[in-house]
Amino acid sequence: MEETAYQSNPVLDKLPAHLKQFIKPQHYEDYSPVDQAVWRYVMRKNVDYLSRVAHDSYQEGLRKTGISIEHIPDMYGMNRILKEIGWAAVAVDGFIPPSAFMEFQAYNVLVIASDIRQLKHIEYTPAPDIIHEGAGHAPIIANPEYAEYLRRFGEIGSKAISSAHDYEVYEAIRHLSIIKEASGTPDTEIEAAEKRVDELQRDTGDPSEMALIRNLHWWTVEYGLIGSVEHPRIYGAGLLSSIGESALCMTDQVKKIPYTIAAAYRDFDITRPQPQLYVTPDFAHLSLVLEEFANTMALRKGGLQGVRKLIGSGALGTVELSTGLQISGVFTEVLEDEGRPVYVQTRGKTALAYREKELVGHGTAYHAEGYGSPVGRLRGINLAIEDMSPRDLRAYDIYEGERATLLFEGGVEVSGDIITGTRNLQGKIILISFANCTVRQGDRILFRPEWGVYDMAVGKEVVSAFSGPADAGSFDLISHVPSEKTLKQEKSEVRTRLENLYREVREIREGHRKFAEIHGIFDKLRQDHPEDWLLPVELYELAATHNDEGLLLGIRAYLHQVKSEQPQAERLVDDGLALAGLPASQEEG
Repeated sequence: MEETAYQSNPVLDKLPAHLKQFIKPQHYEDYSPVDQAVWRYVMRKNVDYLSRVAHDSYQEGLRKTGISIEHIPDMYGMNRILKEIGWAAVAVDGFIPPSAFMEFQAYNVLVIASDIRQLKHIEYTPAPDIIHEGAGHAPIIANPEYAEYLRRFGEIGSKAISSAHDYEVYEAIRHLSIIKEASGTPDTEIEAAEKRVDELQRDTGDPSEMALIRNLHWWTVEYGLIGSVEHPRIYGAGLLSSIGESALCMTDQVKKIPYTIAAAYRDFDITRPQPQLYVTPDFAHLSLVLEEFANTMALRKGGLQGVRKLIGSGALGTVELSTGLQISGVFTEVLEDEGRPVYVQTRGKTALAYREKELVGHGTAYHAEGYGSPVGRLRGINLAIEDMSPRDLRAYDIYEGERATLLFEGGVEVSGDIITGTRNLQGKIILISFANCTVRQGDRILFRPEWGVYDMAVGKEVVSAFSGPADAGSFDLISHVPSEKTLKQEKSEVRTRLENLYREVREIREGHRKFAEIHGIFDKLRQDHPEDWLLPVELYELAATHNDEGLLLGIRAYLHQVKSEQPQAERLVDDGLALAGLPASQEEG
């Protein structure tokens, strides 16, 4: 990543390098006058409507985060204000992997897709954009209790174990969001992409932890309601940033359900309005449900199922033993006995750590070809190795310079010359190194003497299993290459002329041009851009401000024609006129 990609601050300085790779410059100058008008329309509509239906934190949050109604926010300007509540914002390119998105949250960093939706998708888009992130997520994090929920969610969510299916879903959703916001994409291509997303979301099989916690994220952070089922208010960013769904969700067309952990098992469809939403009584309840869910995760349960989840993911993960020793790598096999793991095996680069810090001499360069170790107690001995005193260890010949044969429950046998042992801060032995060592289970050889020193992990049980490495510094994680990048709109001459008209209208509104020029702009608009509905709404607002009755009549007649030719824009036009002070019922007068 380029050093100049973003302006850092104390919050962003704490980010690990593997997260910084996703950050890109915002390129504020790339926002067109049409983009600015889209932002202004949505924000004016939202603030007007949401003042009545959003959680009280929304209005206060707009003020605290420095988000303007008039201009798309400069994220790094926002950061000067966000730092006062301990947060920061960064720009990224569209959807990033869910685990990375959540890990950013764990560091109190708001991820903002800096692109903005096209005018034709002004009410809703499946693509993450600055309206969704900046106008949806940012204001609510000014509430301290909600901000802590978001941070804690990121901390737990980033440890959730994914599946190969999750990655397919992520790639399909990212592709759909890109082509849907790209100008000129054929409808057939969009329909095919929507069908692919729909197929993948329906074909879930046994959902992974990441799939379940993403559901919780969707029904709270994105589409959450707060209060009572009878009188809910909006706090979810997807609703706060959608002028269509924020109104729909308040009607009886959308079922309201009390929020419980059951929401983890309710899938969602990003391509359609949600048929039901969950209502939390308060922000504290969100954290209670999150902790309830975390108690079901391999992060806290460990055991055989936890190791199996890591194997099923096929991705980098960590197993933590009862001594605190952590094994990080791609897990490929677990041997079991009576429902317990008795041997775990990784392939390729592996690292050993204790309390998230790599053990000296046990990085991926040393364990480059994979790592395997028994887990559990010795057969016939009630005292686990980790609980043995120096005298106990001597009694069982687990002593430096001695040859030992250790037979574990489950039949794994380790036989070799003990070189040394490594202890944790509490004095418990966590690793024993052998020379001339053979590890076997029955007739199967798991380690041979000619392979070198054998480092045996010590731990009577697997207490935790989670996604990612224990120590991020152990692995080269600067490797994310998106399958495709968001597409920038190619501007035609006609588009450039339209943008110039939008710019001129903004300059009139801001006092940099004379109001008299508005008549010429209106003439050009009618002649060259009959498909555009937003600019005449802005012209109407200016004409109303300057009490130009003749122009008001002309624009109203023109908009009546626009609505008859573009029925899909009728409500948008009426809402814009209402914001300018004209009730929709008067529009045709």
